Amino acid sequence: MRRLLLCVLIGVCGPAWAAHGYALWGDLKYPPGFAHFDYVNPQAPKGGEMRLVSNLRTSTFDKYNPFTIKGNAPAYLSGLLFESLLIGSLDETASGYGLLAEDVVVAPDGLSATFRLRPQARFHNGVPVLAQDVKHSFDTLMGPHTSPAYKTLLADVAGLDVLDERTVRYRFKKPNRELPLTVGGLPVFSRAWGEGKPFDQVVTDVPIGSGPYRIGPVRFGKDITYVRDPQHWARDLNVKRGSSNFDRITVKIYKDNTARLEALKAGEFDLMRFFSAGDWARRVNGRRFDSGELVKGEFKHRLPSGFQSYVLNTRRDRLKDPLVREALGLAMDYEWMNRQLFYNAYQRVNGLFGNTACAATGEPGAAELALLQPWRQQVPAAVFGPMTQPPRTDGDSSLRANLRRAKALLQDAGWTIQGGVLKNARGEAMELEYLDSNEAGSRVVTPWIRNLEKLGVVLRYRAVDFALFQQRIQTFDFDLMSIAFQGTHNPGQEYADMFGSEAARTPDSGNYAGVSSPAVDALIARMTSATSQDELLPACRALERVIAHSHYLIPQWTAGTHRMAYNQQRLAKPDVVPPYFQGEAWAIDTWWAR
Repeated sequence: MRRLLLCVLIGVCGPAWAAHGYALWGDLKYPPGFAHFDYVNPQAPKGGEMRLVSNLRTSTFDKYNPFTIKGNAPAYLSGLLFESLLIGSLDETASGYGLLAEDVVVAPDGLSATFRLRPQARFHNGVPVLAQDVKHSFDTLMGPHTSPAYKTLLADVAGLDVLDERTVRYRFKKPNRELPLTVGGLPVFSRAWGEGKPFDQVVTDVPIGSGPYRIGPVRFGKDITYVRDPQHWARDLNVKRGSSNFDRITVKIYKDNTARLEALKAGEFDLMRFFSAGDWARRVNGRRFDSGELVKGEFKHRLPSGFQSYVLNTRRDRLKDPLVREALGLAMDYEWMNRQLFYNAYQRVNGLFGNTACAATGEPGAAELALLQPWRQQVPAAVFGPMTQPPRTDGDSSLRANLRRAKALLQDAGWTIQGGVLKNARGEAMELEYLDSNEAGSRVVTPWIRNLEKLGVVLRYRAVDFALFQQRIQTFDFDLMSIAFQGTHNPGQEYADMFGSEAARTPDSGNYAGVSSPAVDALIARMTSATSQDELLPACRALERVIAHSHYLIPQWTAGTHRMAYNQQRLAKPDVVPPYFQGEAWAIDTWWAR
């Protein structure tokens, strides 16, 4: 759910007149009245079925409500059943166009955004989408039964006013150019969904959304089928033309990666995205690949690299010292892992904003220094020097030198070998637990564990079922774990959920590392209040420097392509690959059945 809010959209126009969309910076790519997005086939036929494998780590689902905290909803449900006021395009980084809303007006002072709903917009039950439904959805998402990520993301929203039957106005506590996009991307659902129940008791009530699909046949624990609504109200809108082409989208559930891969080879489904370089290089093969029925596709994109990382929980006493955290990172031999385990398929992550204009490089510039200077005593001194680079073990560098450096850092932090065990002054051993929900992950972590042993650090690998994993990370009951944070070209309030002090104290927030820093809070506030890119870029680069040099995260790896195997005899795709697409979501939205 959080990843849905972070990636949903952004877009639009000038500040004082009704427009067909909203652009965060500059102009929209598509003018009023445009025919369709450039990356779709407007003549794509409707019909047929796409069979997918679930992209979630959960092995089943037990609810249809994707917004509440407890339980697990089926894969892809939110994007197929619910719509928002604005919809993003896949060939722009910061734009949104009217979907449920036919136009948007942002006030000259930046303190409100007014949306007028399309009169033809309808929920699945045939009832019009009205302003009261938008208000109900907003109030519900801000209520006690949904993820705290919503409250953080919408912290600067003062409220929502219903101006008339089809017009709503969001009020903002302070100017923030991103907020019209944030509220424009919120899901809208009917007031009749679960009417009369507390929202946390709306569990298996069939959602009443306005999206192109409805829930069809369901076999709990095995699969779910979404059925296209042939009378979908938006089927002829320019922003939807050439999309939602399959009559049925069936999502199958398998217990583990091995079962998924064998099912693909057996022809049980049509498309699967791969995250394992080993699987992609060595195990995606077989009779159906040899015959050409199944093909492997690597689709290049220009998405931010994100910051997939090992997360160090600084709420734990052993991980509070940044010297200790830096030492742990020095023991990871990424170059060996990429060569031996990943078939040289990845590039190393560095910082928060890789592959975007926000990425910090070299020495901080004058504008960055002006933001950092008030916090000189509260951030690492290295923040004021060159941007950190992950340690290397190739060329003139070596693992042995990195381990010597790590040992010195541990000694500086008060950790020394006592009786053959690394201990602090209180005699406590440096013993940590790595929490995972997938036993296959031990293959990647084990080389790091062995290197840490050379320093006297004991890192125990523990795999648990996903339900327990989810419960433990929601309550921050872990030492180390791995998370793939998605990046963005336009960072905003969501970073308060990932790194803000208030989120550090809030269970189920995204601040897994427990970052609680006035400097970080101030830089995020400066970032979200930026009124131009000249103000945004120094703020996000300064934030990146503080997070990186504080070693809250040990950066992992990223790839510039999406790897997908698909059945080319059953599926067809558009000629144009959009630069900012998210994996299989592009296929679900724009491909069609042969």
